[in-house]
Amino acid sequence: MIKIFNGTTIVCVRNNSRVAMAGDGQVTLGNQSIKSNARKVRKLLDGKILTGFAGSTADAMTLLEKFENCLEQEKGDLMKGAVKLVREWRLDKALRRLEAMMLAADKNMTLLLSGAGDILEPEGDVAAIGSGSGYALAAGRALRESTDYTPEKIARRSIEIASEICIYTNNNITLEVLE
Repeated sequence: MIKIFNGTTIVCVRNNSRVAMAGDGQVTLGNQSIKSNARKVRKLLDGKILTGFAGSTADAMTLLEKFENCLEQEKGDLMKGAVKLVREWRLDKALRRLEAMMLAADKNMTLLLSGAGDILEPEGDVAAIGSGSGYALAAGRALRESTDYTPEKIARRSIEIASEICIYTNNNITLEVLE
C-alpha cells in the first residue's frame, strides 16, 4: 500500500524530450510548518536523473544517497538502479523503517519508488507524490491536455495550485529540468 506523506508535494511532467520536476519547500512537524524553503528536488549523475522525495527529511536524504550509489553501480540505468534500491530498502531491517517515497526520472521514463517494494511507471506524462499529490496531478493533467505550456511551466503551476488547496504544501518551489 502506498502511503501519502504530509508535508510535501512533488510533481514530474514530461513532453517529448523535456522533463521537469518541481517540489514545494514546506517541512512540517505535526501541525506546524518548521521550514519553508527545503530543497526536495535534485539532479543526480551530472544532471542525467531528476529525483524528488516526500516523507521524513532524514529518511529521504538517506535514500537519496543510497539511490545515487545504486545508479552509479548500474552505470546510470534508472530502472536497474531503482530495482537495486527498492530491493535493499525492502529487505534491510534498518532501511525498512525509513518513511519516504521518491519520484525519479530520466529522459525516457518516470518511476515512483516506495519502501513497500513499489517501482511504478505512472501512466501518462504527469506523476505526483506527497500530501498535495492529488491536486498537483489533477492540475498537471488538465494543463498538459489543454495548454501548450512547457513541462516546467506545468510543473510550477501544478505546485502553485496544490499550495492553494493543501495545507501541507507551500509555493516556495524548486524546479529542475532535463532537456
